Amino acid sequence: MNSADSCVQCPCGSGKEYARCCQLWHQGEPAPSPEALMRARYTAFVLNKPDYLLATWHADTRPTELELEDSPDWTSLQVIDTAVKGRQGTVHFRATYRAGAGWGYLEERSDFINEGGCWYYLSGETNEGQLKPGRNDSCPCGSGRKYKVCCLRK
Repeated sequence: MNSADSCVQCPCGSGKEYARCCQLWHQGEPAPSPEALMRARYTAFVLNKPDYLLATWHADTRPTELELEDSPDWTSLQVIDTAVKGRQGTVHFRATYRAGAGWGYLEERSDFINEGGCWYYLSGETNEGQLKPGRNDSCPCGSGRKYKVCCLRK
C-alpha cells in the first residue's frame, strides 16, 4: 500500500481509512491503547511491515528477526475483548486467513505493557484452527456478503 492507496479502508477492520487509522501508528505515532496497537500490528502483518512489528514488540520477548514471506493471506480481524489495568493490557482477537482453497483462523489472547508512554506487545496464548463456512454464512474474507456469492465462487 502506498500513499495513493491511503484512502482505502484499513485492513484492521475499524471501518476507517488506512490514512486515518493504522497508518498513523506505522508512521511513528504511539498507539493510544493495546487494542489500537494490536490492530496496527495485524495491519503490519497484512501489509508486510516486519520493522513495525519488531519495533512494537517488547525487548524482553522480541525475536532478533522476523520473516513474513511465508505469512498467510490475512483477510479479516475480529476483536473479541480488550482490557486495560494501569500499565498492562490484554486483547483477545481472532484473525482469519485464506489457506490454499480453505480458511483458517488464529485466535490469541495478547498481553501488552506500557513503558514510557508507548504500548508494546509482550506475548500471547494462541489457538489455530480451520474454518468451514457454510454457503449462507458470512464470508470469512470480511466482505459482509454471504460466502456463496463471494469467495466460494473464486
